[in-house]
Amino acid sequence: MKPVRFISTGVLLLLLGAVAPTYARQEQHEREQGKPEQGQQRQQEKAAPQQHQQPASRPAQTAQRPQQAFGGVYHGGVRPTEPTHGGVHPSGVPQHQGQVRSGFVQSRARSWSTEHRTWSQRGGYNGYRIPDDRFKLYFGREHFFRISRLPMLFVGGYPRFQYDGYWITFVDPWPETWPATWYETDDCYLDYTDDGYYLYDPMYPGVGIAVTISF
Repeated sequence: MKPVRFISTGVLLLLLGAVAPTYARQEQHEREQGKPEQGQQRQQEKAAPQQHQQPASRPAQTAQRPQQAFGGVYHGGVRPTEPTHGGVHPSGVPQHQGQVRSGFVQSRARSWSTEHRTWSQRGGYNGYRIPDDRFKLYFGREHFFRISRLPMLFVGGYPRFQYDGYWITFVDPWPETWPATWYETDDCYLDYTDDGYYLYDPMYPGVGIAVTISF
């Protein structure tokens, strides 16, 4: 009986010795397989670009209103160096220079002394009144412009042009002694005199063409 017991114990030790290296090799193999995966994960983390929080977008700057023009006057977006051939109709259709000249010829007085009337003679000015603070900025004898460079049309045979966002309409003919192209060559200004608004040409002092203001 004793030899058999020693043989069984020896067989058991042999079996354990064979199994232990197998488990050790299997664990080593699993660790070796896990290392590349971890290495790849670290490489991917390094390769991935870091996302930074984008700064809040700045609000767009408010467009400033253009002021560059004759006498520093704003002309409703029309630059003094931009040819318009006598203006642009509100529909957006440019008017031919000949059409504008024809319209101005029709609004010419035959006898200024008898056809001209002041606002007092007309019963007083009844159109729109420009606020004082705005008037000082864009109107008066210090703020010149040329009519031919502004949007224009004709109403009832009289010129109407746009200036500083307002429509300026002749209610008077212009003197017959003025040249036919005065509105193209002369710098004019708008002013309020005593009883209403008038258009003045410094080339002819003391002569004011009655006009009315509207939007």
